[in-house]
Amino acid sequence: MPFTLATWNINSVRLREELVLRLMRDEMPDVLCLQECKSPVEKIPLTQFQALGYTHMVARGQKGYNGVAILSKLPLEEVGAEDYAGLGHARHVAAQLQNGVTIHNHYVPAGGDVPDRDKNEKFGQKLDYLTDMRDAFHAEKPQKSILVGDLNIAPREDDVWSHKQLLKVVSHTPIEVDHLAQVMDAGEWSDVTRTDIPEGQLYSWWSYRSPNWDVSDKGRRLDHIWATPDIRQAAHSSRVLREARGWEKPSDHAPVFATFDL
Repeated sequence: MPFTLATWNINSVRLREELVLRLMRDEMPDVLCLQECKSPVEKIPLTQFQALGYTHMVARGQKGYNGVAILSKLPLEEVGAEDYAGLGHARHVAAQLQNGVTIHNHYVPAGGDVPDRDKNEKFGQKLDYLTDMRDAFHAEKPQKSILVGDLNIAPREDDVWSHKQLLKVVSHTPIEVDHLAQVMDAGEWSDVTRTDIPEGQLYSWWSYRSPNWDVSDKGRRLDHIWATPDIRQAAHSSRVLREARGWEKPSDHAPVFATFDL
């Protein structure tokens, strides 16, 4: 039975409730993973989502910061929420569908502006978070799993508008890309999006600082969908809903989609 999954850094689920509802109405993903919800769980506007068929939710919330949620039309149950790097942040939640697929929803720390852990505590926290993810996947190999979220790293040269100009910019530095590769290797994860769209520039984030974001197109692919080897062949139809970045009062991220036949 196929199901479609979307991941979206919403940058406040309450402020952008109408955008979430629009996505649900227009695109109707079976599972919607949100990051940077910036809300306690009890204040997520679940009633409106339930009215559109999203009757199941697992989430971790935090007032004003972070926060992750998995909204689903399909029954699911929570199976974990890790505090990687011991930050005390709401950055991960995992749920299992009735078909046995586990979905991990992550919001990796952005890492601040200076790519040096000695000068920037936030950058060190980002690297530590990724290291803990790597170690967790080494300790217990994930099976029949999907990992999604705002991982705050654009790993490939064609995941950014200018590889050369962004090599020293947080999100595309070699040390971050290497840490992300180690996470992928540890869990034997496959990049579903780039399997489906192997060539060409591809972005999911455009800065608020660029008023002509669509014309200048200085984007980065920070949002990802991965799958374990046992189900990666079931994934297809990946896409980025770029137009959502141009909706009224948008998130600076666009939703990323994939469909799984399982």
